[in-house]
Amino acid sequence: MALAGVPEDPVTGSLNAGLAVWLISAGLAKPNYVASQGTALKRKGRVFIDGVGNDIWVGGHTAICIERTVSI
Repeated sequence: MALAGVPEDPVTGSLNAGLAVWLISAGLAKPNYVASQGTALKRKGRVFIDGVGNDIWVGGHTAICIERTVSI
């Protein structure tokens, strides 16, 4: 648990995107796969990876906890 009392996000899309680039280009993963993360936190999460051409798409289900807008 974080110091602010908010549980850590169990899945990181940006990390999985970077890993996907490496895994797919090295031939260690197929262009489309599912990654599991957060098991040690007892907050399982799944990330769906889709490699399309030179693009990596990361998707999954989310839970919105806070929603705000910012005016610039």
